[in-house]
Amino acid sequence: MKLFKKILIANRGEIAIRIIRACRELDIKTVAIFSDIERDAMHVRLADESICIGPAVLSSSYLNIPAILSAAEVTDAEAIHPGYGFLSENPQFAEACATSGITFIGPSTETIKSGGDKSKARQIMKRKGVPVVPGSDGPVVTEEAATKIAKKIGFPVIFKASSGGGGRGMRIVHDEGGAANAFHMAQREALAAFGNSELYVEKYLNPIRHIEVQIIADGKGNVVHLGERDCSVQRRHQKLIEEAPSPMATEKFRKRIGELAVKAAKAMKYKNAGTIEFIVDQDQNVYFMEINTRVQVEHPVTEEITGVDIIKEQIKIAAGLPLSFKQNEIKIAGHSIECRINAEDPEKFIPCPGKITFFHQPGGPGIRVDTAAYNGWVVPSQYDSMIAKLIVHAKNREEAIIRMKRALDEFIIEGIKTTISFHKKVLNHPDFVKGSVNTSFIERLASGDAGSSGSNDDKPS
Repeated sequence: MKLFKKILIANRGEIAIRIIRACRELDIKTVAIFSDIERDAMHVRLADESICIGPAVLSSSYLNIPAILSAAEVTDAEAIHPGYGFLSENPQFAEACATSGITFIGPSTETIKSGGDKSKARQIMKRKGVPVVPGSDGPVVTEEAATKIAKKIGFPVIFKASSGGGGRGMRIVHDEGGAANAFHMAQREALAAFGNSELYVEKYLNPIRHIEVQIIADGKGNVVHLGERDCSVQRRHQKLIEEAPSPMATEKFRKRIGELAVKAAKAMKYKNAGTIEFIVDQDQNVYFMEINTRVQVEHPVTEEITGVDIIKEQIKIAAGLPLSFKQNEIKIAGHSIECRINAEDPEKFIPCPGKITFFHQPGGPGIRVDTAAYNGWVVPSQYDSMIAKLIVHAKNREEAIIRMKRALDEFIIEGIKTTISFHKKVLNHPDFVKGSVNTSFIERLASGDAGSSGSNDDKPS
């Protein structure tokens, strides 16, 4: 079976460039889309063709399904790669592609729907024997029902949007007195962010690690995992630093969580690349959290330790080809760390768009920079503040940390504020160096209390 001749990339920035690179190595032509303020964007310059799809406002450009499909039809693109964010997990977009005779490079519409409904995904996992955090069996529609479940499983609990993500539509509740207000606040936020006010209830576990597993399935019965990533360094549920493998993982643990991820993927009848996200508590209990039906921002760390080009595999699978490897062929080699470099005030995490007056990226052995930024580029205020991903690979974690610190010192961006200095602070913290972090690490670091509790040091069995 032949690969596609031309792919339209329904995204922008570094992920669009990442896809362009994979396509070029597969001898596939690319089409870039852009809003009217991004005519000089790097992804537009690098693609074989480009087409403006509307003004800067997202609903008129990167979220404009009719405009994107029209661009694909006008340029004779056979397939669309959605990248991450934007329309990548929108089942209506995947369905519209199919209706238009264009291949959507991702899982099926049904899988995207099931994965996007976190309450439904929990139910599927429970039926298939994948452990989930104690909580409601389905969505809860009233504050009384939510409070009843919370009392049954015990406070603290967390109310979560069924269609949520990125920390929106979530409220932690420590006692019965705060349940009603938290429920309605989470509902309003969920409705505003996702157009769906449906919530479910989970036991709030803290401290925890956020561990995710990269899976790839070809729809021909082959489902493979590529090991785990540790995404515990995050702020307000937004990941900041990711690494692979997890510093807390033994081979036995990796096998166990990998098998759970494969079981979860099979339960969803998964095809293409995806991520199964888990939380791991202090007692080393592993719980399914959610499934991301797209490529992740942090996919490079997995590529670095496995040698698998995830984007290429996505494209090949979408074209009907089988996986090019088996589970026993996947070997973990060395350690990789990724720092997300954002155009933000490193102290307040407030976006700082503007013109980059000087840009020098690091290089040398084991250094990878995925970026769309360049000297003189104006970082737009309308889109996500991430401007680069700095990835290092070394033979072990100790050397990866040293290499990342060198790379951060070499990374010079002037004209705007960035989070480079923040990453230096984290990389030099003794708890991070020991691998003794959890999802509360950044909050404790900000308060000067990192390392005081809940380090999750122990190796799992």
